[in-house]
Order: sequence, then structure tokens, then C-alpha cells
Amino acid sequence: MFTTASMRIRGNFADNRVLHILTAAYAVIWLAAAIAPIDRFDWFLENLLVLAFVSLLAATYRAFPLSDMSYTVIAVFLSLHAVGAHYTYSESPMGFWLQDAWDLERNHYDRLVHFLFGLLFSYPLREVVLRGTHASSPWSYALSLISVLALSNVYEILEWAVAEIVDPEAAFAFLGTQGDVFDAQKDSALAAAGAIIGLAVIAMLSKRRGGARPTTSRT
Repeated sequence: MFTTASMRIRGNFADNRVLHILTAAYAVIWLAAAIAPIDRFDWFLENLLVLAFVSLLAATYRAFPLSDMSYTVIAVFLSLHAVGAHYTYSESPMGFWLQDAWDLERNHYDRLVHFLFGLLFSYPLREVVLRGTHASSPWSYALSLISVLALSNVYEILEWAVAEIVDPEAAFAFLGTQGDVFDAQKDSALAAAGAIIGLAVIAMLSKRRGGARPTTSRT
């Protein structure tokens, strides 16, 4: 059964075929993206947080499992990130396609992924808020949006820290500003816009279902 945030969740990886498929699919994409990336140093930097995040998901799975829907949108986002890490965000072929199709001034793959971070992560973040804090429905949306803004800005701070600690020229691909001095602010704004849209969709669907709250079963 494909679970959503409103269903009872069992933290049993051995019996979760959906999670088996997601894990295998992401592993294939990640391994393919790890082969001969355009900039190995940038690829390494881009995957540091991924390694930490995936390790956190694995370590907390038994005590705090998420729904299949949450793991699905997380896997989709991580796959998009893997593609960006392989090519570097500023050299992504999809970004060049968008640039040519819409006559844009730069490769916007990084902006697209920031927007999708807010759009996709709004679902698992709200699930975490509901399960972890038992907040009321209005507060769950507010806290989810705040969480997206916080995580997006923490990432921008980490990018700045890397540029300061390592050789700024070597870290240029990681920063991916492409000459835009307001790149960090625009990335955060797009993440917020994605979260607002995502949370609005969740609210609409939740209203249709009668506002059921998620429950967790630990086994």
C-alpha cells in the first residue's frame, strides 16, 4: 500500500516495497551521476549535504518513519540534485534547453531546483511538523513555510562558508551565481514561492479529505 501523511506509518524497511524501489532507483541515478562529472570538486561539495541528509533519513527511519509520498518527493528532488551535481548547475543541459526555449539570459536549472525544493519538500516538512509537534492545521502550514525558508537560507550560508574556507575560484562552480549578485536572495524567494504553492495544494486536498491527521505506528 502506498502511504500518505494521513495514514498510519510502519517503520519496517524490509516490507516496504515502495521504499525499496525508490532507494534502488535513486542509487542508480546517483551512481550514474558520479561517473566522470564535469567538475569533480564541485560534485564532492554538492554531495556532502546529500550524504548527511540521507544518513539522517536512514538513522531515524525506525523511530520516525515518513510516508511513501514523502520519500517519493524527496527521491525526486535528490535525483534532480544529482543531475545538477554531475553537470554543475550552471552547465546543466536542461537549463540550457530552458534558456534557449524562453530566451533567458542565463542557465536557470539552479533556480528551477530551488523552486522545486520548496514545492516538493513542503509535503515531508509538514508531515514532520504534524507528527513531531502536533501543531494545529494553520500552524502546521506556517511552520512548514518557515522551515523551507530556514533550510533554503542555511544552504545559502553554507555556500558562502565554503567559498570563504576553500579557494574561492575552485568553489565558483559550487556557488553558481553566474554573475548575479542577488543569486542567493532569488534562490530563497523561489523556494518560498514553491513552498507556498505546495502548501496551498496540500491544504486543498486535505480539505477534500476532511483534514485527517497523520498517525505513526512504530514496529
